[in-house]
Amino acid sequence: MLIARIILKHTMNLKPLSSRVLIELLPEEAKTTQSGIVLPDTVEKKEQTKGLVIAIGPGKTNDKGERIAIGVKVGDKVLFNKPWSEDKKMKEGSKELFLVDEEDILAIIE
Repeated sequence: MLIARIILKHTMNLKPLSSRVLIELLPEEAKTTQSGIVLPDTVEKKEQTKGLVIAIGPGKTNDKGERIAIGVKVGDKVLFNKPWSEDKKMKEGSKELFLVDEEDILAIIE
């Protein structure tokens, strides 16, 4: 949990609630066409993208009042559905952060 506190110190001291996860967008590699033209990541809109988990909420509660743990941990590299809503997107310096529901995380990248 020390890692989470250190990372949170640098991310506006945000602690997600419920099953929400705070993810830092990882930079994507620029694509090059066959003719050598470099295409920046802004040219191609993607629904899924890669990020680094920097904070997690405590998880949802079931009908019995028990917490259901979140399936990712701080430091995991993940593939997630990038939210189209601007209210889930934040900036801290040059970092782009997203607050997403656990269900929007598709996979852990190993």
